[in-house]
Amino acid sequence: MTRGPIEHIRNFAIVAHIDHGKSTLADRFLEITGLIEKRTGKADLVLDDLEVERERGITIKARAVRMPFTKDGKEYVLNLIDTPGHVDFTYEVSRSLAACEGAILLVDATQGVEAQTVANAYLAVDANLEILPALNKIDMQGARPEEVREEIENVLGLDTAGILHCSAKTGEGARELLGRVIDCIPAPVGDVDAPLRALLFDAVFDVYRGVIIYVRLIDGVLNLGDSIHLIGSDKDYEASELGVLIPHRVKVNSLSAGESGYLVANIKSLADITIGDTVTHVATQRVVKPLPGYRKPQPMVYCGLYPTYPKDFEALRKALQTLSLNDASFTFHPETSEALGFGFRCGFLGLLHMEIVQERLEDDSDVDLVQTAPNVTYEVVKTDGTVVRVEKPSDVPEPNHVEEFREPIARCSMILPHDSVGSLMQLATEKRGVYIETQYLSPTRVMLIYDIPLQEIVFDFYDKLKSATRGYGTLDYDIRKYERADLVRLRILVNGVEVDALSMICHRETADRRGRRVLARLRQSIPKHLFKVPLQAAVGGKIIARETINALRKDVTAKCYGGDITRKRKLLEKQKAGKKRMKQVGNVEIPQEAFLSVLSSSDEDDKRKRK
Repeated sequence: MTRGPIEHIRNFAIVAHIDHGKSTLADRFLEITGLIEKRTGKADLVLDDLEVERERGITIKARAVRMPFTKDGKEYVLNLIDTPGHVDFTYEVSRSLAACEGAILLVDATQGVEAQTVANAYLAVDANLEILPALNKIDMQGARPEEVREEIENVLGLDTAGILHCSAKTGEGARELLGRVIDCIPAPVGDVDAPLRALLFDAVFDVYRGVIIYVRLIDGVLNLGDSIHLIGSDKDYEASELGVLIPHRVKVNSLSAGESGYLVANIKSLADITIGDTVTHVATQRVVKPLPGYRKPQPMVYCGLYPTYPKDFEALRKALQTLSLNDASFTFHPETSEALGFGFRCGFLGLLHMEIVQERLEDDSDVDLVQTAPNVTYEVVKTDGTVVRVEKPSDVPEPNHVEEFREPIARCSMILPHDSVGSLMQLATEKRGVYIETQYLSPTRVMLIYDIPLQEIVFDFYDKLKSATRGYGTLDYDIRKYERADLVRLRILVNGVEVDALSMICHRETADRRGRRVLARLRQSIPKHLFKVPLQAAVGGKIIARETINALRKDVTAKCYGGDITRKRKLLEKQKAGKKRMKQVGNVEIPQEAFLSVLSSSDEDDKRKRK
């Protein structure tokens, strides 16, 4: 692939709501530019190469590819980034847009403007990108291009005059869309003669070659063998291999301003790499100002991840470090649980994100994991006036030290058919939502806006939304504030000893119901012991629910064939006294299956099947 002037380079991304055809359209682009052969029939998407992506049929990881394209006799280089569409991977979209000058906003002509269509359009506007709207799936029987075009104008305020109609499935309109990219999206602005400045926008780990980093050059030229400096980590390396993705790796001798590619520099330490870092030459490190990088993501959901077998702890640590290179949106730090041993406290952007990370860890590292109950981040105002962030129930101070409990409130935008408004308003009210406003996008589609506690959203709200709207409703949310709420720490005690892994934070009104459900599952999962085992749920010092696992009993009167009843009573009392002494010194063994039965099927998680 030849390199032309910087004016012939275009860097753009495809953004859309989930399942609007981004990755399928990217495949058509690869066929048109000759990078892959034309494929007929249903096949796995080229850029969705993760096993979990193909199993679930969604894009999880943004993928970059370089494509050659000829228009009006001129050779152009198109750098495309295919992005995810689910709300949990918004950070991946924002990182991708930072390496582009424009974006194709793809809208399903049958579904219209959806929640993530709006959210991703605003991300592109905030990044000062040129937005090119396009209608997809126009070959579908239910396509309504004129109505959807009006929705784009009314909701997003974009000019839809001459909007392109295309079909990612058949390839209709795809070539014209690439031509429109060249006409509408500006070329990158960069100085080839200036000192090297490159944005490190992604990285992967290779067992044999170390960390492979992906860079977008803003200024200057990077040649094979150059000595490079990572400003953020203050480390020096030598560029042993340069290349571009088409979509497989192809070696080149140099990269210049405006281009994107990969860099191999024998980087063995994962701690030296920070996504969003600036790469420059060693000789110019003192004169180059670092690029702004990326806004650090704020995790919304936390849970503990523990290896089933303690010997796998170091393997899990290495797997988390490796995955964090490829997914910078989750956080982790070591923690210890009395019940589960050594593990890690991990923060995620949502429940789907949590499930995906767990699956990727198990697939890549072959480590069996135990996951604690997920919870969101809270704020607690102590009696001395200090404010502390609470990521897990065990961090909650004692009740006599808590002045105020605050929970995160999310501004939810729900787009749905007009005949589902009543059921959705009822659902939002049940979830302690506060009504904000209603916007009519078209005669048949409505946007409802509510402020709802994040705790009520991240578990089963999305599933109930889909059920109430027969699959046509969509949801987008962002955290606006923390508000005071009547929250409590629900403690689970087994034989009088608190089990930290099963504790949770919940609203006071639902604490007794949730406690009874947890105890009922524990009673079924913990085997009988030689003494009675009390199971209790407590809020502060008050017991709000109780179950009892009866003791294993031996029929000590079996050999008393007849005889005086006092003899039988004496034997029973002797057994009773023995069990009383045993309870004082006995320990309750809680099997791993008991934790799994409770943690994998909490009362708000029974029907969770994230899309």
